[in-house]
Amino acid sequence: QVQLVESGGGSVQAGGSLRLSCAASGYIGTYCMGWFRQALGKEREVVARIYSSRITTYEDFVKGRFTISKDNTKNSLYLQMNSLKPEDTAMYYCAAHGSGWYCPRAINEYTYRGQGTQVTVAS
Repeated sequence: QVQLVESGGGSVQAGGSLRLSCAASGYIGTYCMGWFRQALGKEREVVARIYSSRITTYEDFVKGRFTISKDNTKNSLYLQMNSLKPEDTAMYYCAAHGSGWYCPRAINEYTYRGQGTQVTVAS
């Protein structure tokens, strides 16, 4: 059982930056890890994923602005968010999938999920 706790959310002006963290209660080196978000009235969507090999994938709407990374020694996952836009406003969640070589796009396929951290971007 791995517990995930997100932090680092907050309110920023458009163009600003935030760094989200996801602290895991156990070793995450063998997992696929992902960041997801859900805006008010919308479905939860994938933002970025990192395989156990450290290969990363990004959705088009965050490419060039967001960076996903992890520190296996600290059992932590990160999401550096730059050039934030009002449409990035959402609850952000981290998730862990047991197969490090398979990173699904649907959060429902992930074994462990955090409770989320709110990001609000003002125009």
